[in-house]
Amino acid sequence: MADDKKLTTREADFSAWYNEVVLRAELADYSPVRGCMVIRPNGYGIWERMQRALDDMFKATGHQNAYFPLFIPESFLHKEAEHVEGFAPETAVVTHGGGKKLEEPLIVRPTSETIIYSMFAKWVQSYRDLPILINQWANVVRWEMRTRLFLRTLEFLWQEGHTAHVTHDEAEEEARQMLGVYSDFMEGHMAMPVITGQKTNAEKFAGALRTYSCEAMMQDNKALQAGTSHNLGQNFAKAFDLKFQAEHGGQEYAWNTSWGVSTRLVGGLVMTHSDDNGLRIPPLLAPIELVIVPIYKSDDERNTMLDAADRVMQKLLDWERRDPGRLRVHIDDRDGIKPGAKYYEWELRGIPIRMEFGPRDLEKNQAVLVRRDNREKRPVSLDTIGEDVAELLMRIQDDMLIAARERREHNSIRHRISYDDFKDLMNGKGGFVYAGWCGSATCETEVKSETKATIRVLPDEEFRSAEAPATCLKCGRAASAEAVWARAY
Repeated sequence: MADDKKLTTREADFSAWYNEVVLRAELADYSPVRGCMVIRPNGYGIWERMQRALDDMFKATGHQNAYFPLFIPESFLHKEAEHVEGFAPETAVVTHGGGKKLEEPLIVRPTSETIIYSMFAKWVQSYRDLPILINQWANVVRWEMRTRLFLRTLEFLWQEGHTAHVTHDEAEEEARQMLGVYSDFMEGHMAMPVITGQKTNAEKFAGALRTYSCEAMMQDNKALQAGTSHNLGQNFAKAFDLKFQAEHGGQEYAWNTSWGVSTRLVGGLVMTHSDDNGLRIPPLLAPIELVIVPIYKSDDERNTMLDAADRVMQKLLDWERRDPGRLRVHIDDRDGIKPGAKYYEWELRGIPIRMEFGPRDLEKNQAVLVRRDNREKRPVSLDTIGEDVAELLMRIQDDMLIAARERREHNSIRHRISYDDFKDLMNGKGGFVYAGWCGSATCETEVKSETKATIRVLPDEEFRSAEAPATCLKCGRAASAEAVWARAY
């Protein structure tokens, strides 16, 4: 980085900027194990708040948490041919344990479809046993060759939902419902707007009938696949003999879904909102929403201001009891550090509101609130401090979503674009391009080879252009669908 204070700018080197923000804001650090990361308390605090919000949303839709083993018999992966082909290059395999060679190697969990559906087969006898709606919070291992903190690591944390249903339509409804849950969370809590839609066959999950995705635009105009939901059809049910006695008699195979998001979301939050001064966190996910920085010059002033800060904090907590869990406040009472240095540190860490509070403010019965998102300052009365802070936090949350959505739309092209112009765009500033696709895998592959851009989704109706594209971006033949093309992480 340039020096001890300033971060590399996004414009100068987005990748270096991202790594510096993650490290300097103490979200994560590199592990002694190549390709793995240590999630530090600042980063884990964000992940915890993501977990809590999502877990509540899962349970509100009828899902229950469970836990399945980290180790999966190697033979399980081979039971579903497309699945093993998709994951074989990424698996870590245990061949020895307890000083002896294992009779059957064990795969370190890259995903849990196989072991979970083997258990579902044990538990299900009748249609009355369905649906099964299970989620687990776990770690997984995928042996990635090129890694980056939060975005792609050998081991990462995630949740994976797995369900079994009587009919295809029930499974389809489940897969779409959970995509909606993810979209609501990403926009409502992360202030990160997403486009939802279906993946092409080339991009779908290995072994799935259909894959649906939430795609977000980062500040370098690349796409981030933020979450996926899969209708798995009956492929895994047939592989693991997951059958049930149908209501009308006879045996039928269950229909499965799986869906997941991971700690990649923390990286998405960084790249969606942060600036050249450091991290910016949407209030709903901030471990600390407001930091009070008392200002003083002498020991007497210090004692006076710390006492006053405690009283202000108590006012905030008294107000907070009307809406439990809403305000998370910290007083920076460290001695020997100048206020300016504290401001810099809390700005780097992305705390949504900083309260500057000195002797003159105390005389005026006020404090100064500083927004992290736009650095706007305004004095507020200590008599209404709770209401003012809560209102400002809600406004920041809303404004961050609006700003991210406007940036995405500004960098999206929804009108006709020639393939040559498309190539120039993908090799330059990038962005989302809504254009026609003929449905040919050949066109899809050639575009990826020539530009590194892929079809992120065939967008859902609410995201489609008002006028459907008539021709394919690549070959010029009649378009069978509109596609969102972009380079991606």
